[in-house]
Amino acid sequence: MSDEQQPPRDEPDEETIRLATEVFNSARNGETEKFRNWLPQGLPPNMRNHKGDSLLMLASYHGHLDTTRVLLEHGADPEMTNDNGQSPLAGAAFKGNLAMAQLLLENGAAVDGTTPDGKTALMFAAMFNHTAIVDYLIANGADPNARAVGGMSAHDLAVSMGASDTAAQLAGSDG
Repeated sequence: MSDEQQPPRDEPDEETIRLATEVFNSARNGETEKFRNWLPQGLPPNMRNHKGDSLLMLASYHGHLDTTRVLLEHGADPEMTNDNGQSPLAGAAFKGNLAMAQLLLENGAAVDGTTPDGKTALMFAAMFNHTAIVDYLIANGADPNARAVGGMSAHDLAVSMGASDTAAQLAGSDG
């Protein structure tokens, strides 16, 4: 049977799986030069894995500023969430990576974007006691009075997680 007569495949072939694995591992490992080559050749900047994690999500979550910058320069969407509704900015706030949060905000991430349960990047920064990110997000328009599902604010979440520095920082912000 010739290639033209074979029925379409429902699943990718081994070579496609190998290449996709290499691409996602390269994002996770911050292999910037590979993306400098691949993206101009047509690699989709918003490619996602089986969990919905985009290349940008993987690069930013693992702290690779240069790779994240190259992806953003080639049209990666800083607002693309994964299958759990998590954004790259929320990941940077969770990890305490101020430089990454700055890069994402400068490139279009929504300062008050939320997860499905209503948590914002500010809430993640507060929960994990990342004071510099709390300051930065508020200075860039994050609403300290926003409430997650269940009614908790960034301050409430900081208190509930024992994040004493951010709890003190946000004390009095609940309106």
